[in-house]
Amino acid sequence: MKSAYLLINFLTILFPVLLSFDKRVQFFKSWRYIFPGLFITGLVFLVWDYLFTVFDVWSFNPDYVTGLYILDLPIEEILFFITVPFACIFIYECLNYYIKKDLLHDLARPISIVLIIACMAFLVQFYDRVYTLITFGFLLVALVYAEFIQQINLGRFYLAYFVSLLPFYIVNGILTSIPIVMYNDAENMAFRVGTIPFEDHFYSLSMLLMNIMLFEYFKKRDTAAR
Repeated sequence: MKSAYLLINFLTILFPVLLSFDKRVQFFKSWRYIFPGLFITGLVFLVWDYLFTVFDVWSFNPDYVTGLYILDLPIEEILFFITVPFACIFIYECLNYYIKKDLLHDLARPISIVLIIACMAFLVQFYDRVYTLITFGFLLVALVYAEFIQQINLGRFYLAYFVSLLPFYIVNGILTSIPIVMYNDAENMAFRVGTIPFEDHFYSLSMLLMNIMLFEYFKKRDTAAR
């Protein structure tokens, strides 16, 4: 089915777009803060994605993409960096609206410290695996920046990330089980959760973290300018 990956993108963003006009959350009013971050983050991750494709870290099954490529990347993969972060920021904003209490406030710093230590440990142990090296190297920098420099509300962020793992397992499970995206295990830990490479969890974490940091930055900048 040539349109499989395109359909996954469409379904990923469909309900967040439709529900953006809910009278309570009114997520559509925040769209203007999302798109600058999507562009910046998408550019970073697309360069990363392109290099991974060139160096055979992963590849795309031609049976499930439409055949339209830009810089060796199927158009569906490029759309992925729009649809998935958009849906995750929607989750983040809905949780902020409906759950007033910062449930993970006291755990945010310990979670960050554990993740930072884990990143350093994986970087030392798997320095020769490209996907592992880049994933945990980037996440380490992003976490240090978020925790000690920009200082976003990481309790709110982690809650959104944990909730986003449910659609993550559905979408990535489909992509990796068919498979639509094929991984070269010589460039990762060769450990999978079901069919999903372990690194994908942290790839998603870093992509969402960068998008949320930029989303909050543009929102605060706009508020301060008024």
